[in-house]
Amino acid sequence: MAIILIHSIEHFNFYSFPPTDGQSQWLNFADRAIWDGLFFIFAGKAYAIFALLFGFSFFIQDDNRRMRGYDFRLRFCWRLLLLFLIGQLNAAFFTGEVLVLYALVGFVLPLVCRLSTRKLLVLAAVCVMQPMCLWQIARAVADPGYTILSLDTSSYWAATFEAQSTAGFWQTVKVNLWEGQLASLAWAWDHGRVFQTAGLFIAGMLIGREGWFLRRNLSKWGPVLAAAICCFFPLYGLNNMVGGFITNSNILIPLKILLSSLANLCFMLMLVSGILFAYYKAPALGSLLDRLRPYGRMSMTNYVTQGIIGSALFYHWGLFLQLGITASELLGIAIFLAQYAVCRLWVNHHSHGPLEYLWKKATWIEWPFSHRRR
Repeated sequence: MAIILIHSIEHFNFYSFPPTDGQSQWLNFADRAIWDGLFFIFAGKAYAIFALLFGFSFFIQDDNRRMRGYDFRLRFCWRLLLLFLIGQLNAAFFTGEVLVLYALVGFVLPLVCRLSTRKLLVLAAVCVMQPMCLWQIARAVADPGYTILSLDTSSYWAATFEAQSTAGFWQTVKVNLWEGQLASLAWAWDHGRVFQTAGLFIAGMLIGREGWFLRRNLSKWGPVLAAAICCFFPLYGLNNMVGGFITNSNILIPLKILLSSLANLCFMLMLVSGILFAYYKAPALGSLLDRLRPYGRMSMTNYVTQGIIGSALFYHWGLFLQLGITASELLGIAIFLAQYAVCRLWVNHHSHGPLEYLWKKATWIEWPFSHRRR
């Protein structure tokens, strides 16, 4: 839900908006409030929750198979290859999709899942602390002549924007699958998403291992919430002001990536802990969250169809709608409500969403794997 709300105002990575000169002041105010508000609440946080739950779902599957005496790790690698293909389908429509990144980074889970909890905590902490950024900062401080490595993706983004603006369907798909994918993956690397994703995958797996989502462990989220609140505001403020004191871009760029990544992590923990407290302690809010279950059960189907719908609405090959931010957000809400209505109907007759079902069936085909006991 959060993903569709923020992607709709971005026009699904197509940053083209009609002129605002003739708009009323109230509409300009609404546009700015919606843009800043949604980015503050959801940008970098909705994705982080998605990543956390990806690691959590791996734990559930792996633990279920282990209790039956089977090793799930090789099967999960096959599952990641299938996810890569689903990600390619999504990428054909939407250049900002994350499933391909998840499929690539996800191989860390079968590699480390048998480590002790203490070792996994250390590994997750190292990943979320952005070791590449720390290395670049240290090098730039020690050597004034050092220049950080940055991937030049301007030509790729220009090609995707050109296709979104002028191309037909098949040309747009072609550009999205090549220039769009390269630009998206390079952006993820440059902005610390690779290490952060790995850390969140491991953290989600640990949450499952320790049972932190269960009611009996709700009290553990109190210190998490308190620590996240105490850390978020200094990190957020420091990220906004550090540019006024550091002029060396080779220090400033990785430092801002580090600070924004940690600030988003803290805000995400505030959201997660707040949702858990609301679910378990506030019956009215818990009932409201329960009503969202059908939407969550079809999260992959919803995520992929969002990209298809958004591309068809905003790109040149589709309706090519020229909407302002407020109108785009109202459209995003309408897409969510339509998806939610479909999900409510679908789960009454099916245990999985369409893509979830296909992913599950393909995961358990007998070739090239056979059941292997530990």
